[in-house]
Amino acid sequence: MELAVILPVAFVILVLLVIAIASIKIVNQYERLLVFTLGRTSPNEVKGPGWVFVVPIAQRGVRVDLRERFIEIPSQTNITRDNAPISIDFLIYWRIVDPYRSIVEVQNFEGALQNIATTTLRAVIGDILLDDVLSKREQINEVLRTKMDEVTERWGGKVTTVEIREIIPPRDVQDAMNRQLSAERTRRAVIIESEGARQSAINVAEGDAQATVRQAEGSRQAAILRAEGARQAAILEAEGRSQAISTVYAAIKKGEPDPTLVAILQLDALAKFAESDNAKIVVPFESAGLLGAAQTLRSVLAAAPEDGERP
Repeated sequence: MELAVILPVAFVILVLLVIAIASIKIVNQYERLLVFTLGRTSPNEVKGPGWVFVVPIAQRGVRVDLRERFIEIPSQTNITRDNAPISIDFLIYWRIVDPYRSIVEVQNFEGALQNIATTTLRAVIGDILLDDVLSKREQINEVLRTKMDEVTERWGGKVTTVEIREIIPPRDVQDAMNRQLSAERTRRAVIIESEGARQSAINVAEGDAQATVRQAEGSRQAAILRAEGARQAAILEAEGRSQAISTVYAAIKKGEPDPTLVAILQLDALAKFAESDNAKIVVPFESAGLLGAAQTLRSVLAAAPEDGERP
């Protein structure tokens, strides 16, 4: 009798334990659990993270991942505003911000986002010229992100980033771009070469200018030295004349000057006049005095002993 009672009780306890285990859901930090009760739910039924109790049979839980994910849009041909076919592939980074809408408002958020991305890309590229598509990639990324975000907002999603990976223009456009790139490189090489020649010419001119300046400085120093030498010679000559004049003046003050000294000075003055560039015959005003001085000098020379007779 006791065994017949224990077995049903144990069975009931086991069933309750299984139901309890099945009713407890562990929701991770990056997840949320949307609970449906008899097929109905509401924004308040978003549970987690942690332990969530779900009544078996009556309730059902749907997990929603909140982590950021990406979708790879394969390469597809688009027509630009100037009717140029161009192939573009890009990546879309997105995440769920409203778990309730992402389950209730759309059946397959990822698939719907991929279709929206394809149509949006064609619409955006169709309004842009080919040159702008090739040069304004960042602006195109931002326009795509904004337009797709406006659509996915009602589905509880958020498009965070759009990145164009590769743009393949037509073959003739690629050839034209290669020719343009080659011409640009040639232009840069010519500019660099001309810049080097200009800098070299500037360096040579600066060297010549510095050499000229130094040569002029050397000439100036030489002229200064020559002028200084001439000045010193003039000073010495003037000092000599000053001393001679002082001697004559001192002799005059003491009395009658020595006739020999006066004669020598007069003859020396005549010799200096004769050595000038403008050679002229100078006749002193007092010719008698000059003749007297010459006679005095002659007498002095006559009275002077011969070389062999000098003591």
